[in-house]
Amino acid sequence: MIKLVIGSILGGIAQWFVGFILWGTPLGQIPVKSAGDVQDTALQTALAQTLTASGTGTYMIPSPFSQQGTTLYGRGPVAMVHFNTGGFPVMDTSAIVGGLILSIVTIFLLGLALWFIADRVTDFASRAKIVVLAAVATSLYFTIGQPLYNAYMPWVYFVYLGVGNILGFAAGGLVLARWFLPKGIGATTRP
Repeated sequence: MIKLVIGSILGGIAQWFVGFILWGTPLGQIPVKSAGDVQDTALQTALAQTLTASGTGTYMIPSPFSQQGTTLYGRGPVAMVHFNTGGFPVMDTSAIVGGLILSIVTIFLLGLALWFIADRVTDFASRAKIVVLAAVATSLYFTIGQPLYNAYMPWVYFVYLGVGNILGFAAGGLVLARWFLPKGIGATTRP
């Protein structure tokens, strides 16, 4: 079990590092557009004037849950706005620490699943296939599914996010599967 915990920490760091490369460097600008400083100021002012009273939340604009909203929604433009009344630092250390903890937990959960089958799936190649397929399957459903089910969502952003999720999850899982699982039949003791 101690190897599983150590592997989860190192795998979580690998997963977090991939995420940092994709989002904490200039690469993170690939999936997003910038309206420009003048437009950003105007949009931020409009948000403050129209959404602050309703508060922090996610808004479908226009809301398709009324007759007028349905008409406006069909005509476009449309947006989903994740709105917060407060301001935040661009690089928030609490998000960085929280992200690392989440990475460690997700790799630990993957490690538990692999641990339970470690006496039947004994070689790295087979374990790697499970890790990569789990990464692809979860990312396809939970991330790529967003613009598929919600046609107004931007494909570029979600494909970038999905590929990043696959790469990060696979990197962390492969570190764990390669060096921190029992070596073969009879070597497994359940956590």
